[in-house]
Amino acid sequence: MFDTKSVDFIWLVLMGLTLLSAAIAESPDQGLILILVITLTVAYKGRMIVDHFMELKDANRLLRNSMRIYFYVIPAMIVLVYLFPDLIARLTTLQ
Repeated sequence: MFDTKSVDFIWLVLMGLTLLSAAIAESPDQGLILILVITLTVAYKGRMIVDHFMELKDANRLLRNSMRIYFYVIPAMIVLVYLFPDLIARLTTLQ
């Protein structure tokens, strides 16, 4: 278990990253660089939450890695949808 000061610091970093992502997302220029910054932030925040707040850093390796992979796959999917929207739409329609 972490001491209160380190948990508070991690929480403040996560909140700062969340506010930064929200500010970036509201900007009128939605380029690939901004999407990458936001998705990397999501991946980092997910890793921090899994390791420190869910306390899975010392848990079963399969469970820990499954949770970590989730926070890498979802941002990767966001980037793919941004890069290839028509292809993803065709692949995911029911027609």
